[in-house]
Amino acid sequence: MRYCVSNPLRDQWLEGWTPLGRLTGAERAGVQTDGPTRPCPSEHHRRPHTEEQGIPSRRSRTVKKIALGTGAALALGLIGWGAVWALTCPCEGTPGFVLLGDRHDEPVSDWSFANDVALCQIQISMGLRPHSVNLNCMASPDGELFLSCSVGARKYWCPRVGPDEGARLRLDGVVYPVVLNRVTDTATLDKAWSDRVQELQVLAVHPGGVGPPPDAQRPDSWWTFNVRFARGE
Repeated sequence: MRYCVSNPLRDQWLEGWTPLGRLTGAERAGVQTDGPTRPCPSEHHRRPHTEEQGIPSRRSRTVKKIALGTGAALALGLIGWGAVWALTCPCEGTPGFVLLGDRHDEPVSDWSFANDVALCQIQISMGLRPHSVNLNCMASPDGELFLSCSVGARKYWCPRVGPDEGARLRLDGVVYPVVLNRVTDTATLDKAWSDRVQELQVLAVHPGGVGPPPDAQRPDSWWTFNVRFARGE
């Protein structure tokens, strides 16, 4: 039989040892000792303890796998959402990223065709990040193009447009490199506002279109930007 002796430092398995000394061959055969010896636990008795210790480890691996799977699913979802956003926006009131489309590099001096487009889209740079929005644009009878920005001081992009601001304009899927300048001259503001009202009257005849009254007055909070083609950019 094997006897187990507890050591303060570690438990040891000792073959044939008891607190009374080493057993002789005869004693090993059947002599009982009076010492406080005890049979050491068998491998069968120790196995359940080892399995119980392994349960937390398996649970930890399972939790890690679930966490990694969830993280991967979220990452793929964000990538997919970002791709859809980049390709479809600006949409409604949601700003967009880069305006994609066929680039028009031939100089444009007459923007009258813009009045036939229901929606204009403009892209400016916010540092290293492109920022694009939907808005109204209108061409004057002599072919000048203006952007409409209601309550401009409260808009995110309007106050960030500096003098000769480089931008990209998209009309009916075609992208034009342009330069923007805010209009502050009262006479030009009134002229651009009149062109805006006239254009919206035309668009209002389409199903679902609603235009302002023909005699609508220009509010002081309305901003406009002059648009010209960016030659050589």
